[in-house]
Amino acid sequence: MNRIAYIGTYVPQKCGIATYTHHLRQSVNGARGWKGQDEVYAVKPAFSLLGDTDPMIHEVEKEDRKAYRKLAERLNRSDVSVVSLQHEFGIFGGEAGEYVLDLVDHLDKPLAVTFHTVFEHPEEPYLSIQKRIAQRSDLILVMNRLAAGYLHRSMGVPMDKIRCVPHGTPEPAAGLRERTRQSMGWDGRKVMMSFGLLSRGKGFELILRALPDVVRKVPNALYAIVGQTHPEVRKWEGEAYRQELESLACELGVDGHVVMIDRFVEENELAGLLSAADLYVTPYPGMQQITSGTLAYAVGLGRPVLTTPYAYAKDLLGDYPELLIPFNDTKGWSEQMGAILSEEETARRWEREIGRIGGDMHWSKVGQLHLELFNGLAASVPEIMKAN
Repeated sequence: MNRIAYIGTYVPQKCGIATYTHHLRQSVNGARGWKGQDEVYAVKPAFSLLGDTDPMIHEVEKEDRKAYRKLAERLNRSDVSVVSLQHEFGIFGGEAGEYVLDLVDHLDKPLAVTFHTVFEHPEEPYLSIQKRIAQRSDLILVMNRLAAGYLHRSMGVPMDKIRCVPHGTPEPAAGLRERTRQSMGWDGRKVMMSFGLLSRGKGFELILRALPDVVRKVPNALYAIVGQTHPEVRKWEGEAYRQELESLACELGVDGHVVMIDRFVEENELAGLLSAADLYVTPYPGMQQITSGTLAYAVGLGRPVLTTPYAYAKDLLGDYPELLIPFNDTKGWSEQMGAILSEEETARRWEREIGRIGGDMHWSKVGQLHLELFNGLAASVPEIMKAN
């Protein structure tokens, strides 16, 4: 295998898939045994097409349907060995991203698709679109073992076509925790943290309601809610939800134990904030979420975590049911948060256990795994397709 083509959103777009594609490319390039070249086809809205100066990065207009077939034809004429498609319904044009079908239906190259969203019971139009992509794919990558079962049961995808890969994460950096705690003024505080574009449905109210009991046990507790309001939410209701959270904290008498960091946080800063936290929490009420980049990052950085038992969390942390707390169990949340924040041995135990899980999620290992899978895919293709 001498060339890989990556398709998806790409940095500097402020998008989780863009960041993922960037790191996947970096980690494969750094893997043992890789001496080839790669290129990126970055799907972008028309208004953000700026003409990338990197000759290996090509822009594809999201809503230009003809561009998807043209891309397939371009790849077919090239010496690309494997195409790596990062799939999320919202990043491609058309209803539920249907324009991507014009690409996969006309592509003659070996295709590895990473599904970032998989539904247990998919409805139309998502079912038909994802099924067609799965049928055309030569290899399907998911980050959750449950997702493999969903694809098999709902779409008839053969299990031997699916591989489960960890969500790549940064590695802990020496001194980062101490530097970030000092810069944030968190020295002397026991910090819980949640991160993400602010919107209803993240469950942050649950942590606020559990916080009074935590503060009684841990007077120096601080809950940091990190992230700006989701742009679509801001269009419809401004900062109403943030103000509701602030009002709830005041009503509960814990406003001195809550800080809201209202800005877009770049990845390097996020890694620092996660490293600086004593506990990371994802209190999401929806149980179908199949991946969570921020939970993955927290685990990869070896931080203790507590979470509701949504699909990704259950798959990642299923061996530790005490870390999976039902959404409506406010008492359970306050007890577990209080224990981790107040008991040094408990906190150290979870750092060790989570660090063991996270060690296999670092990008260096994930990149090596992808390279092996891509090499295997390229080697399994008949010579006539390789030369196409």
